[in-house]
Amino acid sequence: MFKNYIHFFYLLVLSVVISSCAKDDAYIPIDDSQVSPVVFDIEQVPYATLSEYNFFDGDMKDLNPVYGVLPYDLITPLFSDYAHKKRFIWMPDDVTASYVNDYSILDFPVGTVLIKNFYYDNVLPSGVTKIIETRLQIKKETGWVFACYKWNDEQTQASFDLSGSYVPLTFMENGIERSVNYYVPSGSQCFTCHKSISEDVPYPIGVKPQNLNRDFDYPEGSKNQLQKLVDFGYVDNTVPSTINSVVKWDDESQPLELRVRSYLDINCAHCHSDNGHCDYRPVRFAFNESSDITNLGVCVDAHEVFDPSLTLIVNPGNSERSVLAARLNSTEEEVRMPLLARTLRHDEGVQLIEAWINSLTNYCE
Repeated sequence: MFKNYIHFFYLLVLSVVISSCAKDDAYIPIDDSQVSPVVFDIEQVPYATLSEYNFFDGDMKDLNPVYGVLPYDLITPLFSDYAHKKRFIWMPDDVTASYVNDYSILDFPVGTVLIKNFYYDNVLPSGVTKIIETRLQIKKETGWVFACYKWNDEQTQASFDLSGSYVPLTFMENGIERSVNYYVPSGSQCFTCHKSISEDVPYPIGVKPQNLNRDFDYPEGSKNQLQKLVDFGYVDNTVPSTINSVVKWDDESQPLELRVRSYLDINCAHCHSDNGHCDYRPVRFAFNESSDITNLGVCVDAHEVFDPSLTLIVNPGNSERSVLAARLNSTEEEVRMPLLARTLRHDEGVQLIEAWINSLTNYCE
């Protein structure tokens, strides 16, 4: 009798639980805050204006991302005439990127949008912040497409523009007044750096695990960026716990050679690589290849037309006789490196490279 009562009691509890769950499922309100409000029609993008995507909440110039638009940063970023950058990523529901290896871009699904905003602080005469452009990289069925959006002077809207244009401005950076005729690139110039010669297709550059493996201060607290992407469902959980990562180029606590390899990787490797725009040059600046300093140009013959007296790409102990230093020092269009994305000399970056070259003690045979 007692056993029958216990059995009846468990059945009663089970029925109540099932009934309660059914009622809860039926009456759970939809939390709109957890649904990304981004407007994205893959057949219609790129849109004519940046605001049409609804990436940002409130005043668009504040770059305050809506739900689903995740901020990220690179350990060492590309130098672009001292412009600052704010980067974001958005992906559609129910798709996930995959880890390939430490030094390759994540395998992003169709519909992924990478968002990069270029801006200057302390723009003179009033010392304001001014956003110059926002670049999107959008993954379509046919591959990646690029869209540049140039911001208006009022900082209320950015319009699609792949024709290429200049924006002159003067700004303060690190206590130094600088002037730049900032160039918003044309579509063909975007393609020059973001392409593989063999496949003739565009692709992103920076979104590699080796560049993303750092903590980021999210509104809810600091977290490793790769882990955040996994937790949010944007990247699958195959990312290894150990990543062979670059370092911050200006972190003096890191070995000088690691800082140099990291700097050259992000600024130069996309062109100086197999099937890159400058693959004919005898250097390979990718971080996973540059532990062999011959790939950095040490003791490698140069045969430079612009200055035949510079016979080596890197002349150990002598930055003044090294092609690498000469090209980084130059602002002449036919000499400077990188070819694109800069018109100013990156003083701090040049000092880094020169210090490394002058520290080398091995001499060429």
